[in-house]
Amino acid sequence: MKIKNKTQLVVIEQLHKTPIVQFACEKSGISRATYYRWRKDTKKFKEATDKAIEQGRFLINDLAESKLISAMKDGNITAIIYWLKSNSSNYSTKIEVNANHRIVDGKLSKEQEALIKKAIGLMSLDNNKLIKLEEVSNKNISKK
Repeated sequence: MKIKNKTQLVVIEQLHKTPIVQFACEKSGISRATYYRWRKDTKKFKEATDKAIEQGRFLINDLAESKLISAMKDGNITAIIYWLKSNSSNYSTKIEVNANHRIVDGKLSKEQEALIKKAIGLMSLDNNKLIKLEEVSNKNISKK
């Protein structure tokens, strides 16, 4: 991808090093308005800045992980906990929902419907995987 404008090249280079638009604009001597106008007007510049920001984020993420690992090696318990919670299912935060409701007439009460909706919301499942509440409440549910 060929960008001929030298200032645009400086912006792209700065975004690759530090993926922060304000910082790149200051280092290049342009305003944020100019940056966003160039992105709007020039497809190649927009694509190049998007790619530079993505690469810059990878670079910063690598740096952050390196610092986190150094902190863990130094015995920083907060860093160790963070790493385990982020990288091990044994230590990740879990939500457990327990419910024991008796259904008398084969239909859910308003309270039971509300609890089910809340539980489904907490589970954060895809909409495709959710059982429609109307289908559940209209089915004949056996008594326990």
